[in-house]
Amino acid sequence: MTGMPSTESVTEKPASVRPDRRTWLVVLAACAGQFLVVLDVSVVNVALPSMRTDLGLSSLGLQWVLNAYSITFAGFMLLGGRAADLFGRKRMFLLGLGLFTAASAAGGLAEDGWQLVAARAVQGLGAAVLAPATLTIVTATVPAGPARTRAIGTWTAVGAAGGAAGGFVGGVLVDLLSWRWVLLINVPVGALVLVGAVLWLSESRGPGGRRLDLPGAVLVTGGLAAIAYGIVQTEEAGWADPATLVPLLGGLALLGVFVAVEARTAEPLVPLKVFRSRAVTAANVTLLLCASTSFGMWFFMTVYAQNVLGYTPLQAGLALIPSSVSVIVGSKLGPRLMPVTGARNLAVIGALVAATGFGWQSTMTADGTFLTTILGPGILMMAGMGLLITPLATLATSAAGPGDAGLVSGLVNTSRTMGGALGLAILSTIAAARTDGATSPEALTAGYALAFRTATGVLLAGAVLMLLWLPRPAPTR
Repeated sequence: MTGMPSTESVTEKPASVRPDRRTWLVVLAACAGQFLVVLDVSVVNVALPSMRTDLGLSSLGLQWVLNAYSITFAGFMLLGGRAADLFGRKRMFLLGLGLFTAASAAGGLAEDGWQLVAARAVQGLGAAVLAPATLTIVTATVPAGPARTRAIGTWTAVGAAGGAAGGFVGGVLVDLLSWRWVLLINVPVGALVLVGAVLWLSESRGPGGRRLDLPGAVLVTGGLAAIAYGIVQTEEAGWADPATLVPLLGGLALLGVFVAVEARTAEPLVPLKVFRSRAVTAANVTLLLCASTSFGMWFFMTVYAQNVLGYTPLQAGLALIPSSVSVIVGSKLGPRLMPVTGARNLAVIGALVAATGFGWQSTMTADGTFLTTILGPGILMMAGMGLLITPLATLATSAAGPGDAGLVSGLVNTSRTMGGALGLAILSTIAAARTDGATSPEALTAGYALAFRTATGVLLAGAVLMLLWLPRPAPTR
């Protein structure tokens, strides 16, 4: 697409307006909201055994403590992004954060398993409303140019840190307090962010009408939720079982109907014209592909440390701190490197660095050491992820029109979340097939190693796809 070089030049021209202190307070509030919703994707993992003992949950019930959140989060995110454009970014930010905080309190006080699962589902709904608004607020507040790129880098780093910190934060809270605090901790933090948002955020919305495309919202939400449900079923039923195939095929059918409806609707939820932008389409597809490896990295590294190396939950969380720091460093380096390398080239470099780390991790053994099987590969994997997410998010959001900023932000978040959910399900299935039911450290390690080798191939394919599809840098005079 010939008009796309301007998305690269965004990172190379100086901003005409230098952001003031209030602007960065707005960015801080938005990033804090993003941190909370990403943190809750993984923070409950180490608390599951305690939840099972306290509430008498079955194995399926434990699975739904995780999945109720991720399914509603992914399924409603496009709706949340469009609502931010139509009804106001600040309003949706406050609504989503308030819903998320209230559901966290309900989950932390749950006395029965169904109450906890229901609270997690409402948490996911609040996160789906909140998450797109966070990125839209950042891009609408900071002027285009290096300052916006730095702000997106900060947003990326904080979000990545939320996912990375989940295991550590959960381990500390469970060891020192109880499982309930992995949810209750959101209440004071959420209340503090709400106060900051009320004081610092200004209302903004995209141009155009205020009509929300409800048929489109129902179709896309139902389709994404059905696909997410089908992915979840693979862990117990496998890919060929009707319990998996029916929701997967049904979800794809609903998404097909959604595309047909959007093409004929006067005010669609997702104007198909946004996909005419090469930057938006390519960035979201490659982001989904690369994100499919990152969720699995945290999961497999955590279970490897505990199930094979014998670490406690807290020790496993501490062991992954260097990886958590490296993803933040990579995300913050991105805006500094983009003017030199260009967004496309930096994304490719990030994918290759991450692939090197995943390939190193795939050589793991049952008697591995912290330095060679956790620290070294973990730093490379997460530094690469930090480097590639910022340029991809920048390319996508810079190519969006003013009225589609929330929608494209929702697409970026949906691509990351759905990619992560899909990738974790596929990699878990691959690892389980390799172990074939064996539970010895050697068998488990072999399964984890195969998952990391598969992820290496996915990242290399993503790098090739970015080279071929992402817009090239604008020629300089």
